[in-house]
Parts: sequence; C-alpha cells; structure tokens
Amino acid sequence: MEIPPKSPDGSQKSPQSKELLTSNTASTLCISSRSESVWTSTSRSKWDIYHKPIIVMSVGAAIFLFGMVITSLTCIQSKNKKIYKMCGPAFLSLGLMLLVCGLVWIPIIRKKQKHRQKSKCLQTLRSFFFNC
Repeated sequence: MEIPPKSPDGSQKSPQSKELLTSNTASTLCISSRSESVWTSTSRSKWDIYHKPIIVMSVGAAIFLFGMVITSLTCIQSKNKKIYKMCGPAFLSLGLMLLVCGLVWIPIIRKKQKHRQKSKCLQTLRSFFFNC
C-alpha cells in the first residue's frame, strides 16, 4: 500500500486533489445540469407535462384488462387451465402496479409544477450567483 507524500503544511492532500480544488467548476456545473428547462422560462403544454404518466396508466389498464380476460378464461375453458391460472394473476398484478404508479405520478408532477411557479425569484437569484 502506497502512502501519499505529505505536503509542507502537514496535510495529506495529493497534487491531484489540489488540482481539482483549484479548477473552475461553476461553469461546468451549469452546462452539465440535467434540468436546463429550469433556467429557461418556456411554457409547456399539458400533454408535454403529463404524457408519461398517461401512457403508463394506459398500458397498466390494458394489461390489467388482459389479466382479467385470462383469469376469466380459467372458469370457462377446461383445456390448458394450468397456464391460465399462472398467467392471469401475473398480468392482473402487473397491470394494477402500472396503473397505480401512473395515478401516483400525476400528483407528484402537480406538486413539482406548483413548487416551480413559487420559486421563480429564486431561479433568477441562482442564475445571478452562478453566472450561467
């Protein structure tokens, strides 16, 4: 195990860590941020905001209905009953899970939108201090 060389002031900092501390990272943080839309004030339509949870809920409802059909086939059909008994509840649970995830996602997005509207002045202060 190699021991890093000590600096004259007695600290254990290596030359690489000094290099990282002295670099200018403020400009790279703003460039690499994922939420660039926070810094711009573009208005988005309702579909742009809610399209992902709507799609998840639609797929979940379709899978749930498919699971209901397969489960009901176990009562009607006598052949391959074992396959339907296994697949039906699986589709029911998967569809219900996606449906509930979509339903919970919508209030989260609404809360995030309200928070974004309240913090308009904070965004201008951030852009002023970070020089983005």
